[in-house]
Amino acid sequence: MIIAIDGPAGSGKSTIAKFIAKNLNYRYIDTGAMYRAVAWSAKNEGIDLDDENAVGQWVAELKIEFVANPEGQQVKVNGENTAGLLKNEIVGRGAAKVAAQKRVREILVAKQKEIGQSGNVVMDGRDIGTQVFPNAELKFFMDADAEERGKRRYLELKEKNMNVDLENIIAEVKLRDHEDKTRTISPLHPAEDAIEVDTTKFTIEEVIDQVMKQINLKQNS
Repeated sequence: MIIAIDGPAGSGKSTIAKFIAKNLNYRYIDTGAMYRAVAWSAKNEGIDLDDENAVGQWVAELKIEFVANPEGQQVKVNGENTAGLLKNEIVGRGAAKVAAQKRVREILVAKQKEIGQSGNVVMDGRDIGTQVFPNAELKFFMDADAEERGKRRYLELKEKNMNVDLENIIAEVKLRDHEDKTRTISPLHPAEDAIEVDTTKFTIEEVIDQVMKQINLKQNS
Protein backbone atom coordinates (compact mmCIF):
# COMPACT_ATOMS: atom_id res chain seq x y z
CA MET A 1 0.00 0.00 0.00
CA ILE A 2 0.77 3.68 -0.17
CA ILE A 3 -0.21 5.38 3.09
CA ALA A 4 -0.48 9.17 2.97
CA ILE A 5 -0.37 11.20 6.17
CA ASP A 6 -0.95 14.94 5.97
CA GLY A 7 -1.32 17.65 8.56
CA PRO A 8 0.08 20.89 9.94
CA ALA A 9 3.27 21.30 11.95
CA GLY A 10 3.19 19.64 15.37
CA SER A 11 0.16 17.47 14.66
CA GLY A 12 2.15 14.28 15.25
CA LYS A 13 2.15 13.10 11.65
CA SER A 14 5.88 12.40 11.44
CA THR A 15 5.99 10.47 14.72
CA ILE A 16 2.98 8.39 13.64
CA ALA A 17 4.32 7.86 10.13
CA LYS A 18 7.69 6.64 11.40
CA PHE A 19 6.04 4.15 13.75
CA ILE A 20 3.70 2.80 11.07
CA ALA A 21 6.52 2.42 8.55
CA LYS A 22 8.64 0.52 11.07
CA ASN A 23 5.72 -1.66 12.16
CA LEU A 24 4.76 -2.58 8.59
CA ASN A 25 8.36 -2.72 7.34
CA TYR A 26 7.50 0.02 4.84
CA ARG A 27 9.70 2.82 3.63
CA TYR A 28 9.18 6.16 5.40
CA ILE A 29 9.47 9.41 3.47
CA ASP A 30 9.33 12.80 5.19
CA THR A 31 8.47 15.18 2.35
CA GLY A 32 8.78 18.20 4.63
CA ALA A 33 12.49 17.41 4.86
CA MET A 34 12.72 17.88 1.10
CA TYR A 35 11.43 21.47 1.29
CA ARG A 36 13.68 22.12 4.27
CA ALA A 37 16.61 20.74 2.28
CA VAL A 38 15.88 23.12 -0.58
CA ALA A 39 15.70 26.12 1.77
CA TRP A 40 18.81 25.11 3.72
CA SER A 41 20.97 24.36 0.70
CA ALA A 42 19.82 27.41 -1.30
CA LYS A 43 20.56 29.68 1.64
CA ASN A 44 24.04 28.13 1.98
CA GLU A 45 24.63 28.88 -1.69
CA GLY A 46 23.67 32.52 -1.14
CA ILE A 47 20.48 32.21 -3.18
CA ASP A 48 17.69 34.65 -2.31
CA LEU A 49 14.69 32.50 -1.34
CA ASP A 50 12.38 35.19 -2.75
CA ASP A 51 13.95 34.79 -6.20
CA GLU A 52 11.72 32.06 -7.61
CA ASN A 53 13.72 31.66 -10.82
CA ALA A 54 17.00 31.18 -8.96
CA VAL A 55 15.45 28.77 -6.43
CA GLY A 56 13.76 26.86 -9.26
CA GLN A 57 17.05 26.44 -11.11
CA TRP A 58 18.75 25.33 -7.91
CA VAL A 59 16.16 22.71 -6.98
CA ALA A 60 16.28 21.27 -10.51
CA GLU A 61 19.97 20.45 -9.94
CA LEU A 62 19.59 19.33 -6.34
CA LYS A 63 20.02 15.66 -5.40
CA ILE A 64 18.02 14.69 -2.31
CA GLU A 65 18.36 11.14 -0.99
CA PHE A 66 16.69 9.33 1.89
CA VAL A 67 19.02 6.80 3.49
CA ALA A 68 17.77 4.37 6.12
CA ASN A 69 20.02 3.51 9.05
CA PRO A 70 19.49 1.99 12.53
CA GLU A 71 19.24 5.44 14.13
CA GLY A 72 16.59 6.70 11.73
CA GLN A 73 16.27 8.17 8.29
CA GLN A 74 19.13 10.31 6.99
CA VAL A 75 18.57 13.02 4.42
CA LYS A 76 21.49 13.62 2.10
CA VAL A 77 21.66 16.76 0.00
CA ASN A 78 24.12 16.52 -2.88
CA GLY A 79 25.84 13.76 -0.92
CA GLU A 80 26.03 15.66 2.38
CA ASN A 81 24.34 14.19 5.46
CA THR A 82 22.11 16.94 6.87
CA ALA A 83 21.34 15.26 10.21
CA GLY A 84 20.58 17.96 12.76
CA LEU A 85 20.79 20.78 10.22
CA LEU A 86 17.22 20.95 8.91
CA LYS A 87 15.21 21.07 12.13
CA ASN A 88 15.38 24.67 13.22
CA GLU A 89 13.00 27.60 12.97
CA ILE A 90 15.08 29.54 10.41
CA VAL A 91 15.11 26.61 7.99
CA GLY A 92 11.41 26.04 8.73
CA ARG A 93 10.57 29.60 7.72
CA GLY A 94 12.59 29.18 4.53
CA ALA A 95 10.82 25.90 3.80
CA ALA A 96 7.43 27.63 4.06
CA LYS A 97 8.64 30.21 1.56
CA VAL A 98 9.95 27.79 -1.08
CA ALA A 99 7.00 25.42 -0.60
CA ALA A 100 4.71 28.12 -2.02
CA GLN A 101 6.73 28.32 -5.26
CA LYS A 102 5.30 26.57 -8.31
CA ARG A 103 8.56 25.27 -9.81
CA VAL A 104 9.79 23.90 -6.47
CA ARG A 105 6.57 22.00 -5.87
CA GLU A 106 6.50 20.63 -9.43
CA ILE A 107 10.00 19.22 -9.12
CA LEU A 108 9.65 17.85 -5.58
CA VAL A 109 6.20 16.33 -6.18
CA ALA A 110 7.64 14.54 -9.22
CA LYS A 111 10.47 13.21 -7.03
CA GLN A 112 7.99 12.10 -4.37
CA LYS A 113 5.86 10.26 -6.92
CA GLU A 114 8.95 8.53 -8.26
CA ILE A 115 10.01 7.45 -4.76
CA GLY A 116 6.59 6.10 -3.84
CA GLN A 117 5.49 4.51 -7.10
CA SER A 118 6.74 1.05 -6.09
CA GLY A 119 4.41 1.06 -3.07
CA ASN A 120 4.97 -0.14 0.50
CA VAL A 121 5.62 3.42 1.59
CA VAL A 122 4.39 5.76 4.31
CA MET A 123 4.73 9.35 3.17
CA ASP A 124 3.93 12.38 5.27
CA GLY A 125 3.59 16.02 4.34
CA ARG A 126 0.94 18.58 3.58
CA ASP A 127 -0.39 17.54 0.16
CA ILE A 128 0.34 13.81 -0.11
CA GLY A 129 -3.30 12.72 -0.18
CA THR A 130 -4.46 15.63 -2.33
CA GLN A 131 -1.65 16.07 -4.88
CA VAL A 132 1.16 13.54 -4.65
CA PHE A 133 -0.84 10.32 -4.25
CA PRO A 134 -4.57 11.14 -4.59
CA ASN A 135 -5.17 7.41 -5.22
CA ALA A 136 -3.33 6.24 -2.09
CA GLU A 137 -5.01 3.22 -0.49
CA LEU A 138 -5.15 4.99 2.88
CA LYS A 139 -5.08 8.68 3.71
CA PHE A 140 -4.92 10.25 7.14
CA PHE A 141 -5.12 13.91 8.12
CA MET A 142 -3.65 14.69 11.54
CA ASP A 143 -4.51 17.90 13.33
CA ALA A 144 -4.49 19.47 16.80
CA ASP A 145 -5.13 22.85 18.39
CA ALA A 146 -2.45 25.39 17.48
CA GLU A 147 -1.70 26.00 21.16
CA GLU A 148 -1.11 22.29 21.76
CA ARG A 149 1.06 21.98 18.67
CA GLY A 150 3.06 25.02 19.72
CA LYS A 151 3.57 23.52 23.17
CA ARG A 152 4.83 20.27 21.63
CA ARG A 153 7.32 22.17 19.49
CA TYR A 154 8.40 24.26 22.48
CA LEU A 155 9.10 21.15 24.59
CA GLU A 156 10.96 19.53 21.70
CA LEU A 157 13.25 22.55 21.38
CA LYS A 158 13.73 22.85 25.14
CA GLU A 159 14.93 19.23 25.22
CA LYS A 160 17.65 20.35 22.81
CA ASN A 161 18.62 23.09 25.30
CA MET A 162 17.45 25.83 22.97
CA ASN A 163 16.38 29.19 24.38
CA VAL A 164 12.80 29.57 23.13
CA ASP A 165 9.62 31.37 24.17
CA LEU A 166 6.34 29.46 24.24
CA GLU A 167 4.19 32.36 23.03
CA ASN A 168 6.54 33.03 20.14
CA ILE A 169 6.49 29.38 19.12
CA ILE A 170 2.67 29.30 19.18
CA ALA A 171 2.59 32.49 17.08
CA GLU A 172 4.98 30.89 14.55
CA VAL A 173 2.79 27.78 14.37
CA LYS A 174 -0.29 29.91 13.66
CA LEU A 175 1.59 31.90 11.01
CA ARG A 176 2.76 28.72 9.28
CA ASP A 177 -0.81 27.39 9.39
CA HIS A 178 -2.06 30.53 7.68
CA GLU A 179 0.65 30.35 5.00
CA ASP A 180 0.02 26.65 4.34
CA LYS A 181 -3.76 26.99 4.13
CA THR A 182 -3.91 30.14 2.01
CA ARG A 183 -1.15 29.55 -0.55
CA THR A 184 -2.42 29.25 -4.12
CA ILE A 185 -0.39 26.12 -4.89
CA SER A 186 -1.37 22.90 -3.06
CA PRO A 187 -2.93 24.54 0.01
CA LEU A 188 -3.15 22.43 3.16
CA HIS A 189 -6.52 20.72 3.58
CA PRO A 190 -7.76 17.16 4.11
CA ALA A 191 -8.41 15.00 1.07
CA GLU A 192 -12.11 14.25 0.67
CA ASP A 193 -11.56 10.60 1.55
CA ALA A 194 -8.98 11.17 4.31
CA ILE A 195 -9.53 9.78 7.80
CA GLU A 196 -9.25 12.82 10.07
CA VAL A 197 -7.61 12.36 13.45
CA ASP A 198 -7.57 15.12 16.07
CA THR A 199 -4.52 14.40 18.22
CA THR A 200 -5.00 17.29 20.68
CA LYS A 201 -6.10 15.24 23.68
CA PHE A 202 -4.61 11.87 22.79
CA THR A 203 -1.24 10.34 23.59
CA ILE A 204 0.98 9.11 20.78
CA GLU A 205 0.12 5.53 21.78
CA GLU A 206 -3.60 6.23 21.53
CA VAL A 207 -3.25 7.84 18.10
CA ILE A 208 -1.11 4.94 16.87
CA ASP A 209 -3.80 2.55 18.08
CA GLN A 210 -6.48 4.45 16.12
CA VAL A 211 -4.40 4.53 12.95
CA MET A 212 -3.31 0.88 13.12
CA LYS A 213 -6.93 -0.22 13.51
CA GLN A 214 -7.77 1.53 10.24
CA ILE A 215 -4.75 -0.02 8.51
CA ASN A 216 -5.67 -3.50 9.74
CA LEU A 217 -9.24 -3.02 8.51
CA LYS A 218 -7.92 -2.03 5.08
CA GLN A 219 -5.49 -4.94 4.92
CA ASN A 220 -8.22 -7.43 5.85
CA SER A 221 -10.91 -6.03 3.56
